[in-house]
Amino acid sequence: MAVSTTVLSSLLLLVCFCCDAFLPSLASSEENFLGCLSEKIPGELLYTQSSSGFMSVLTASVQNARFATNATVRPACIVTASDVAHVQDAVRCGRRHGVRLRVRSGGHDYEGLSYRSVRAEVFAVLDLARLRAVRVRPGEASAWVDSGATLGELYYAVGMASPTLAFPGGACPTVGVGGFLSGGGIGLMMRKFGTGADNVLDARVVNADGDLLDRAAMGEDLFWAIRGGGGESFGVVVSWKLKLSVVPRTVTVAKTDRAFDESTAAVLAKWETFALRPFIPDLTIRAVAQGNRTVFQTLFLGSCSRLVGKMDAFFPELGTRAGDCREMSWARAMAFITLSSSDINVPLEGMLNRTNNLGTYVKNKSDYVRCAVGKAGWESIYREHLSRNGALMMIMEPHGGVVGSVVPDSFTPYPHRSGVLYNIQYVAFWWADGGAAEAANGWINGLYGFMEPLVSSNPREAFVNYRDLDIGQNAVGDDGVTTYESGRVWGEKYFMGNFHRLATVKGKVDPGDYFRNEQSIPPFLPV
Repeated sequence: MAVSTTVLSSLLLLVCFCCDAFLPSLASSEENFLGCLSEKIPGELLYTQSSSGFMSVLTASVQNARFATNATVRPACIVTASDVAHVQDAVRCGRRHGVRLRVRSGGHDYEGLSYRSVRAEVFAVLDLARLRAVRVRPGEASAWVDSGATLGELYYAVGMASPTLAFPGGACPTVGVGGFLSGGGIGLMMRKFGTGADNVLDARVVNADGDLLDRAAMGEDLFWAIRGGGGESFGVVVSWKLKLSVVPRTVTVAKTDRAFDESTAAVLAKWETFALRPFIPDLTIRAVAQGNRTVFQTLFLGSCSRLVGKMDAFFPELGTRAGDCREMSWARAMAFITLSSSDINVPLEGMLNRTNNLGTYVKNKSDYVRCAVGKAGWESIYREHLSRNGALMMIMEPHGGVVGSVVPDSFTPYPHRSGVLYNIQYVAFWWADGGAAEAANGWINGLYGFMEPLVSSNPREAFVNYRDLDIGQNAVGDDGVTTYESGRVWGEKYFMGNFHRLATVKGKVDPGDYFRNEQSIPPFLPV
């Protein structure tokens, strides 16, 4: 999911732009920054902590109650940009007065880093929710999409424009397009069309100087980096040109819900290897395990009869029958899946709802599996962990197909391709702060520890869009710049061999480290 959830405040640090300049006080830096903004951006788009609408705007996109508490470090102000010029002005004011920006599109950063800071700092949030236009060009099978649009808004616009066009996105409709693509964008059709970021044709980014650059102006290195390397590290990506995929007028969805027993463990063991063999990229089956149940969610780019035929031939253990199938258009399939509906006539407009999540506390972690866990392994996972904690979940996205064997690991910063069977997202959730948090973190950490010998190693791979600060945080050196070595600790888990190239790009486009958070790419600055 970029599934999905995250919350509150964001970051602004002080920078000294001249070696002999004095460092301004926090108070004067903040005051001068706010004064600069008020001269350039309409007042109704600015919210300081004293504004009556500050908290409602701040929490409007919060997706995790963990970051909606009084202990959360909140921004000095929120800029709700409605024009690209406002983004440019915010960056220029921030750099001039030593205040950093954190950028929010949908608010699903799993550690809330798009609107909060871990440490006490002066910072501002640049909220892109007003920049949400989707302009579909059916004749050329492409679309320009603003970063503040959600996946649901993108799916709706594409579906309204053509019954045979689609985009390979994720299963959560409120995830922001900007965050989804900046993290690589795994999803339901990547086995056929690659990740979301693989399908970006062009982009417009505001760099650390406040300049607006397209692909030709930014160059291929920066264009490569923003498509999965964490866009917040290099600038503010305000819009993306996407390649749309051609799909049949009719696709098929199916869901199989099984109580866990010995046969379910055998089905999961078969499902693991089914991702790579046989080569059926038109078929995706994701698995969700929680408590004593496992749900298999199927999306097939074709008819029910063809799906049943392939399942009988290659995966009869799942027992998919015609009665399990629902045929519909791709857009309706996205509504059916993303809205968790049982109604095949679910209104497409439901994907347009932008909601927050202030009632559930969530912690996430991730893994990649390259060697099958096997039947005995799944029996142990259920017996020792899932069956004991109903508020613990594993969401597994199959790889293989195009994303695993056709696209090279270095095509974009997303490196988890060749040899990967599937990705795991671990989710622990609870509904009250305090002791419940300690228990839930114990559950997820216990399962994560149990899985160590069963998943990838050296490094133990992780997905940047399932951000996890437990695997490492940046340290800032005496020169005021994030150290390369501190970034490597977590960065090589997210990006593997692509991390050094990302740091090299960062060193060229933002050597002063203006765009920074606890897990931003550090600039590699050769001596």
